[in-house]
Amino acid sequence: MNDLIGKKHTLEDEAFAIQHMRRSSSSAMPRAHSHSFYELYCLLEGERVYLMNGKVYTAQKGDVVVVVPHDLHSTASSQVEYFERVLIHFTPAFLRGEDERLLQLPPFQESTLLRIPGKEQPEIERLLVQMVAECKEEQPFSDQYVRHLLAELLIRLNRMHAVSPAAPGSNHPMHQKVSEITTYIHSHYREALTLEQLAKQFYISPAYLSRVFLRLTGIHIGEYVRVVRIREAQKLLRTTRLKVHVIAEQVGFEHISHFNKTFKKVAGIAPVRYRQTHNY
Repeated sequence: MNDLIGKKHTLEDEAFAIQHMRRSSSSAMPRAHSHSFYELYCLLEGERVYLMNGKVYTAQKGDVVVVVPHDLHSTASSQVEYFERVLIHFTPAFLRGEDERLLQLPPFQESTLLRIPGKEQPEIERLLVQMVAECKEEQPFSDQYVRHLLAELLIRLNRMHAVSPAAPGSNHPMHQKVSEITTYIHSHYREALTLEQLAKQFYISPAYLSRVFLRLTGIHIGEYVRVVRIREAQKLLRTTRLKVHVIAEQVGFEHISHFNKTFKKVAGIAPVRYRQTHNY
């Protein structure tokens, strides 16, 4: 089947975005990342490996991955390279009014993978197809209609979450090992972490760990450590008034110049500018 990379449709100054994609070859995100909006990764066909906050999941046909704001995540190909998905980004403000309260429901409190029962999958797909079509056609009141469809999708996901057991992580032994390693990184990012130290800690050869980690996450393990540190620095910049050099030390950087350079590479802007744009 031919690849399809659909146009990314946006509404209300990118308060809502949706994109349909189908690919038959291996692919991965450029790096693990976080953002200030909600993400729904709806897998229509195939299989994907998803890493969220240090845990590896294998998403299957019909699954919906929920990523809440500021949670670190990435996705990469599994051994099944073909996949088709619809990706939705939205801010709470897009829902407006009473519908914003939907985000207080359990499925949207932390990043997770929702395993959608087979009988419910056609209804989820119907909503996704309608949202894509509505954005393409740009009919009058399309913003309002898409908002209505998104609210219905969130309600359905909550109902399924209430009656379905939590989706398991991956059963693949190396997926579990990578989950252990990333969990360790999230707990010890302040320390000096190298590929060799992590490989020794988990009884794996450095070369094998490097190869498997890259395949499952789409980035090298050293870069993942840097991204985790910068994600923690972003959190401190948003929520505290600590000076930048103090934050750099707290997240594991010995030199402020290295911190500033790495922060700008990962976040796209300097630390001081990041704090200013987030109104803290």
